[in-house]
Amino acid sequence: MVRIQTEPFDTAALIAQLQARSAGRAGAYVHFLGMVRDYSPQSSSHSLFLEHYPGMCEREIEALCARARERFGVFDTLVVHRVGELPLGDPIVFVGVASAHRGDAFRACEYIIDTLKTTAPFWKRETLASGQAFWVRQHASDADKTAQWDTRHES
Repeated sequence: MVRIQTEPFDTAALIAQLQARSAGRAGAYVHFLGMVRDYSPQSSSHSLFLEHYPGMCEREIEALCARARERFGVFDTLVVHRVGELPLGDPIVFVGVASAHRGDAFRACEYIIDTLKTTAPFWKRETLASGQAFWVRQHASDADKTAQWDTRHES
């Protein structure tokens, strides 16, 4: 399940939803929670504005979740990503995974967030406390981390 929304989300409710959908099968639940943080080294951040390509964004995230379920043998995944103007300290993204075993759940969750950061069509504009705004460019280290998943052989 993938949701793109402007509204804040309740992390505990999302975990409960994932647990209810895989009750009795999963022995491990892993989640990642991404927050708006102070990105800029030269001035403090005020907010982050996220845009996405509607429809395509959801399809891309659904496809990478399907790959994670197949690759790591996990039962279920849940991704909620926010868009719009988000103030410093607000949650941006939730990734949850349900699996029989913790190792598979950890790897699947990491794979989903790493791949989402570099393949899902999102654009970020940071606004500093001074009012200056700029588009955030993808870091080479994020692309490198995603590329490493193509060369990893999971056991």
